[in-house]
Amino acid sequence: MAFELPALPFAADALAPHISAETLGFHHGKHHNTYVTNLNNLTKDSPLAEASLEDVIRQSAGDAAKAGLFNNAAQVWNHTFYWNSMKPGGGGSPSGAVASAIDAAFGSYNKFAEEIAAAAATQFGSGWAWLVSEGGALKLTKTANAETPIINGQTPLITIDVWEHAYYLDFQNRRPDYVKAFLDHLVNWDFAAENLANA
Repeated sequence: MAFELPALPFAADALAPHISAETLGFHHGKHHNTYVTNLNNLTKDSPLAEASLEDVIRQSAGDAAKAGLFNNAAQVWNHTFYWNSMKPGGGGSPSGAVASAIDAAFGSYNKFAEEIAAAAATQFGSGWAWLVSEGGALKLTKTANAETPIINGQTPLITIDVWEHAYYLDFQNRRPDYVKAFLDHLVNWDFAAENLANA
């Protein structure tokens, strides 16, 4: 059973003007698809070809001999999670259990937004900023390259991709503007709520 590129959960132009169809065409259609292709080539004719994506990630994490396998598997997972972290007409502050958990962990939504924006802006080079649940509480973490919180026993709620290909066509080098657009207009709090309920 080959790994497949999941469809975007929205139309390619649905996040415009914040993220353009051109960016999604390259990011999903080229970058994400390349990780899927590489993963299939790396697992072909091996027991991992039948494993779940999460199992491939966990079995290859921390093994230098399997770095290529981990990087491609984790990037397939991270990108799929990122697409679901956004929705047309999203953004702004959450409600319900997510809002309560954010208030408990950060004091207020505004403080959370300030801290995740800082985490995303200060991730050196390529990587990700995450809101995760760990031990019953929310916290922020950032990871470099393909690293993912699921190997650390954390449950991701949302992520912001800060690899340059996520935003460069639309924002050039203005990563903070991209992060602000994500928080103000795109973040999918319904997805976060589902993840928190399953944490």
